[in-house]
Amino acid sequence: MLSLFVSFFKIGTFTIGGGYAMIPLMQREIVERRQWLDEKSFMEQISLSQAMPGVFAVNMATAIGYRQKGLWGAVSAVLGAVAVPIVIILLFAVVFNTFRDNVVVEHIFMGIRPAVVALIAVPVFNMARVAHVDWRNCWIPIVAALLIWLFDVSPVWVILAAAACGFIYGRAAE
Repeated sequence: MLSLFVSFFKIGTFTIGGGYAMIPLMQREIVERRQWLDEKSFMEQISLSQAMPGVFAVNMATAIGYRQKGLWGAVSAVLGAVAVPIVIILLFAVVFNTFRDNVVVEHIFMGIRPAVVALIAVPVFNMARVAHVDWRNCWIPIVAALLIWLFDVSPVWVILAAAACGFIYGRAAE
């Protein structure tokens, strides 16, 4: 259980931006280094964790911890994942009013934004590879993103439509 705590502590400590920005670190630690999950199982767990209510990192830690060591493994992984972010948030809340108008702090946050975008882009491309997205079907995630972004369609409707289309396509291909 200590290995679960330490692994998720590292993930929680070295991830700026949370959520999706954690995926590359999680993949490296959980799939490549610890080999707790294979790549396909990891991608499935990401999908499940996103679909569940609550914080993505906590959902991932809970599921992987439970899979490895049961209830106490889940508790250990969750504590590791949230320990440092909670301390940072508390410290940030205490001193934010003092520094919120500071130009240097504002520039630091502006510099972090592109790095977070890159951290999110890496797992997107990795997930596309694992999901076998290629030139024949790459239009699906592009259309989904455009529907959500440009036309303000709820992601719930996009997911339901994609599931229905996938079901129909699967039945037709039989």
